[in-house]
Amino acid sequence: MTTGIREGLHREVLEANLAIPQVGLATLTWGNVSGVDREAGVFVIKPSGVAYESLTIDDLVTVRLADGAVVAGNLRPSTDTETHRCLYLAFPSIGGVTHTHSTHAVAFAQARRDIPVLGTTHADTFNGPVPVTRDLTEEECAKDYEYNTGQVIVDLLGADDRRAAEVPAALVAGHGPFTWGTGARKSLEHAIICEAVADIALHTMSLSPSAPPPRHLLERHYTRKHGPDAYYGNPERLTP
Repeated sequence: MTTGIREGLHREVLEANLAIPQVGLATLTWGNVSGVDREAGVFVIKPSGVAYESLTIDDLVTVRLADGAVVAGNLRPSTDTETHRCLYLAFPSIGGVTHTHSTHAVAFAQARRDIPVLGTTHADTFNGPVPVTRDLTEEECAKDYEYNTGQVIVDLLGADDRRAAEVPAALVAGHGPFTWGTGARKSLEHAIICEAVADIALHTMSLSPSAPPPRHLLERHYTRKHGPDAYYGNPERLTP
């Protein structure tokens, strides 16, 4: 491990990665989580193609935030590393990033459709639809593909850190979901929720094309968990 990195970051990233298959978000090795230490100028991420059941803390790879150089670890980092780095550079509030190929969220990404807000379950976490990006161009795929994958998310959100915090997820068209949060664990939690609301939305849309509940109900559900007037839960018991 690299010295100077926040204590516990490697363990948090490891546990978040190991949880991906446990919560049903991954097939084979299709998923990765990272966590950033902005003071140290690095982030820690899963190595490329390593099976979750054999992943250890020593397998994790530490990458320099400024230029993407590997500074610690004996394995190659995830192929999605540059996407994670792009998101960290664009949105200062992000402390962790998760990428999966979870079935229902990927279905929306492949259909190039936002995950709509159809009820309070969605509004509890996402203050608006989970948006889908435009398609990458041929040139964007040919050069710096992974970084450009992050850049289309940045463009989608207008590089707006507040917007990224209010809807901590996006779907890359034809690809799948990226989620983020204040840390690695929180980014994974948002991935779990993103998949759940995508599943619920597909079921709802199959039953009825009706409009979502009134905005005031959705706003109440979002603000009771987020913002200065939030009152959901007990802070000392909540997962960071």
